[in-house]
Amino acid sequence: MSAAAAFEGPRGWVQGLRYGLMGFPLAFVALPLYVLWPHHMAAEWGVPLAALGILLLLVRLVDAVVDPWVGHWVDGWGGGKNTYQKTTSRMSLLASLLLLAGFVAVFFPWSGLAGRPTAVLVWSAVALVATYLAFSVLTVAHQAWAARLGGTASQRARVVGWREGLGLCGVVVASVLPTAAGLPALVVALGLALAVAWWAWRGAVVPDGQRPDPATPADAPAGRLLDFRATWQAMRVPLAQPVFRRLLAVYVLNGMASAVPATLVLFFIQDRLQAPAAWQPLFLGSYFVSAALAIGLWLRAVGRWGLARTWALGMGLSVAVFSWVLTLGAGDTLAFVVVCVLSGAALGADLVLPPALLNGLIHEVGHRGRREGAYLGWWSFATKLNLALAAGLALPLLAWLGYVPGQTDVAGVQALSLAYGLLPCVLKLAAGSLLYLFFIRKDPLSCNAANS
Repeated sequence: MSAAAAFEGPRGWVQGLRYGLMGFPLAFVALPLYVLWPHHMAAEWGVPLAALGILLLLVRLVDAVVDPWVGHWVDGWGGGKNTYQKTTSRMSLLASLLLLAGFVAVFFPWSGLAGRPTAVLVWSAVALVATYLAFSVLTVAHQAWAARLGGTASQRARVVGWREGLGLCGVVVASVLPTAAGLPALVVALGLALAVAWWAWRGAVVPDGQRPDPATPADAPAGRLLDFRATWQAMRVPLAQPVFRRLLAVYVLNGMASAVPATLVLFFIQDRLQAPAAWQPLFLGSYFVSAALAIGLWLRAVGRWGLARTWALGMGLSVAVFSWVLTLGAGDTLAFVVVCVLSGAALGADLVLPPALLNGLIHEVGHRGRREGAYLGWWSFATKLNLALAAGLALPLLAWLGYVPGQTDVAGVQALSLAYGLLPCVLKLAAGSLLYLFFIRKDPLSCNAANS
């Protein structure tokens, strides 16, 4: 019996909480860094927006590139179950402390830097790199733990569902707390959440021990970073698997389809719907709450149709919803609430099913207990690449089509609707087509079966 079986039955929720709780602070810290920090530094510290933009671009590029290296390092965290558990516990504690310290430094620079924008930028660069590095270590280690648990398709989806569901709760709380209680309360809440999540994770069911990897060259052991040639050889192991490259292609296309509307949603609300600012929390809240509530329904669907087919169903729901977006105009606020609820439900499938497919793929190619970190490092790289590609594709396209934020001329607003509603549909359909060709029609992985 696999370790993932512990997540089923009357006491399965206990293991779900023990493992999944770390998803809460990880999602909790991500939203303020991406949304609140740029405005805070510009308004409170006088840092020019152009300089902030360049800094964020450079730091996020470093953050994305380092993830495969982090994954390779995580693979070297131990052999037997006890060694793996103890090493993960120690490293996750250090990463949690660094994450909290970096988060404090990011939002509360040393007061002696006031009036010196260049010095504030240098301080922020160091703090952001430390914060993102700790975030990457915790994220990859947490996901690798789940990948090692094994299990059937339904069990793997259930494990991921706990992590992503609690992550969505973190997003909702992080979106409300800064406005309701201020940044100091946000820091205190993050510290408490990290402490509770780390303590809970220590008691989670432990995956099987690490296995020898005859497929990996002897001079490329997992976890060794100073030998760059051997490290690169080990990091390339996932990319040498055709089935992983295919899944990654589907994931990137589908991720871009989700990231484009996320990039444009506030523009759409303000200029297409012309909705009052007071409606924005309702739109965003209904989206994330609906995603969390829908996870249970998607888990039930996996038991009937398998992972790949259920994911395709989620893609189909998303396309149907965003096709409707093209008909919305000024004043259609209630209709957009329905769009948020339904597209949030589709998001639940995107959050749970691709990682469960990946975990099954790692097992099928014989790398479970060996190379989870390497696979998840590239997976995390692709996740961050999606955000960059979405902004790099959608925003220049809108500018080329004549859209100017804050203006409501017919041509510009129509271009906004096409970019927000039509472009994601095109990308989703492309991702769905690849999913069908690679995983549903040929079914190269038994991980698509409901009971594999």
